[in-house]
Amino acid sequence: MAIVHATDQTFEKEILKGAVLVDFWAAWCGPCKMIAPVLEEVDAEIGDEVKVVKVDVDNNQVTASQYQIMSIPSLLLFIDGELKAKTAGFMPKEDLIDFIRQY
Repeated sequence: MAIVHATDQTFEKEILKGAVLVDFWAAWCGPCKMIAPVLEEVDAEIGDEVKVVKVDVDNNQVTASQYQIMSIPSLLLFIDGELKAKTAGFMPKEDLIDFIRQY
């Protein structure tokens, strides 16, 4: 499955079904740039288990505000539209996969 870039308008539709990992990020954020290739690896490795969605906080402030994103990158895990877990900061691939598979 390919990584999806969601907007304020498309966000709700993207998180409704199955397991969805949402990355709240910004182009100017160093740790966001570090985690981007990790998210691509996660998508390649377990994309059949979890959909990866990216939300640019600068361009989608309504959604970022709705989920009280205070630091980036923030990773939120949704199962069938329900927020199950939230973490912030860089995470190695193995830790990120463990984080996802807890739920």
